[in-house]
Amino acid sequence: MTLALPLLALIGGLILLVWSADRFVDGAAVTARYAGMSPLLIGMVVIGFGTSAPEMVVSAISASQGNPGLALGNAYGSNIANLALILGTTSLIAPIILKASVIKKELRILLAVTVLASLLLVDLDLSRIDAIILLAVFAAIMSWWIWLGLRQRSDYAASDVPKVEPTMTLKLALIWLVVGMSMLVVSSRILVWGAVEIARGFGVSDLIIGLTVVAIGTSLPELAAAIIAMRKGEHDLAVGNVIGSNLFNTLAVVGIAGVINPFTITPEVLYRDCLLMGLLTLSLFFARTGKSSQKEISRVGGVLLLVVYFSYTGYLIAQVLGLV
Repeated sequence: MTLALPLLALIGGLILLVWSADRFVDGAAVTARYAGMSPLLIGMVVIGFGTSAPEMVVSAISASQGNPGLALGNAYGSNIANLALILGTTSLIAPIILKASVIKKELRILLAVTVLASLLLVDLDLSRIDAIILLAVFAAIMSWWIWLGLRQRSDYAASDVPKVEPTMTLKLALIWLVVGMSMLVVSSRILVWGAVEIARGFGVSDLIIGLTVVAIGTSLPELAAAIIAMRKGEHDLAVGNVIGSNLFNTLAVVGIAGVINPFTITPEVLYRDCLLMGLLTLSLFFARTGKSSQKEISRVGGVLLLVVYFSYTGYLIAQVLGLV
């Protein structure tokens, strides 16, 4: 079989995946608004889940079809893309301001979660117990977010999340919610099939395909959301979108894959992918201080992040070509 059809499936699957994720987020956000959820909950839970839905569905389908490497590569590749490609790109639009509250709370949680995930993989095996631990931590963090949102509806962060007003009827919102979720499953199946066939055709591991092509494709919703947020001056939303997405990917996406199909990993995942993921997260703590007391990712910092991302991707390609 030629690779024309798998390539078409990969491209078409990515396009359909992004479209369906957008429809799903719109439907879910408006439905949540009709249900009386606060803007904080909508931003952190509904939209956070929606932009990570592509990774979750791809992960579940990949694992169920016996390709857990694709699921892991998708999760970690998306995290690296979020931290380097997305923050790097958006900071070129305008320097990204990092509030002290975000650094002290959400960013610390993300770093702790990254360390936890790496420790669970030290034995080069993601067992079902490990996966359950990741999902349990995910459930605890989500419960805390929801509890905080219900307890403090006028929380300080609510002003940093765009208020989603009902712009459509509840019936239409529910239709888009169902259609978006259904098409997420369909597009993910198409995408996974195309990616696996291309990997087999070129003799590339599904992990590498997941870290590159699939990761970039499933990160497009986050990239679009971050760019729109920066153009509107919503710095916290751009950073929060990345932090929330990485939490979902590290805990839920990998956890779902591990529960469905426990798997072993290669050492490269630890000393290459997990290490870079951790270093990129840690680097945000050392973002330079702007004119105010707040820290920021400057345009120069954004360029450095992009250099890191493209160097990493180039290294992966060089490995595939046998150059390193």
